[in-house]
Amino acid sequence: MVELGVGVIGCGYWGVNLIRNFANAPGWDLRWACDTDEDRARTSVRKYRVSVADSVATVLDDPAVAAVAIATPPSSHAALTLAAIEAGKHVLVEKPLAPSMAEAEEVATAARAASTVVMCDHTYCYTPAVRHIRSLVDKGEIGQIHYFDSVRINLGLVQPDVDVFWDLAFHDLSILDFILPVDLVPLSVAAYGADPIGAGRACTGYLTLPLQGGGIAHAHVNWLSPTKIRRIIIGGSERMIVWDDLEPSERLRVYDKGVSLAQGLSPEERRASLISYRSGDMVAPALDETEPLQGVVEEFRRAIIEERPPATDVEAGLRVVRVLEAANASRRDGGRLVALADYR
Repeated sequence: MVELGVGVIGCGYWGVNLIRNFANAPGWDLRWACDTDEDRARTSVRKYRVSVADSVATVLDDPAVAAVAIATPPSSHAALTLAAIEAGKHVLVEKPLAPSMAEAEEVATAARAASTVVMCDHTYCYTPAVRHIRSLVDKGEIGQIHYFDSVRINLGLVQPDVDVFWDLAFHDLSILDFILPVDLVPLSVAAYGADPIGAGRACTGYLTLPLQGGGIAHAHVNWLSPTKIRRIIIGGSERMIVWDDLEPSERLRVYDKGVSLAQGLSPEERRASLISYRSGDMVAPALDETEPLQGVVEEFRRAIIEERPPATDVEAGLRVVRVLEAANASRRDGGRLVALADYR
């Protein structure tokens, strides 16, 4: 197996997780841990024989480094990704791709022109549950998606540099982008947020996204909830899905339930007809309990070796940032529905 040299830039909470996964994953040679605090970098790799640095240039100048993983604060993602692309390195960048649409576009333009892989670490897309949901959607077993309803709430942590949408809703938007068919994309977004504790940024909020084909997606995010909930419900014309990420025994449940109207009727006849309800079995598929970051680092390696875009490529990162920036505009304008085409 060909080993790829990799350096991790940023050795905070998430950087440590990346270090552990790269160090233990086959096909990777973890060569550098880089942080402005060299002591923190040294602590993060105390279990491994890895060089440490306090300068990104040191990592990028190493010809044995084929790829870097960026786990720094969001405000630095674009600049570091651009520097890595210019140095000819493959890049795995933490969410979000960039803190603004302008910077995300700059990164995407550079990535398209480069011969390197740029991958966004949309971690939840690599959970066994989300991979299974995508498989069901791709096979048509869910039918037409009518709605996507997510709740991601907990008490804290109030982030110092981003609001609750960019912190929590990002995950749900990346999952939505990952599972939706290409002909069923969000058309617009309306966002409502509140800052009841005076943090200077939205701490609780709601996103609504009409979907092409008549469906709708909705996300509720909150840093101020007394309980922690991580749940997504997907309603399809053939089946319905409930994913509860905090449920230890049955994280994913697929229900053979649905609602339908008689076909071939005029609008007047349809309104007068009876609705038909179908209630069948519930199946809880057996899922591997693997760490999502294992899937992230493996997909990153495969994309490099196979010279193909990763499943969560720079375009996926760009689409999520587009929705979040449009949501910013919607909140500033009292929750007005903002067309995503305005942010292409």
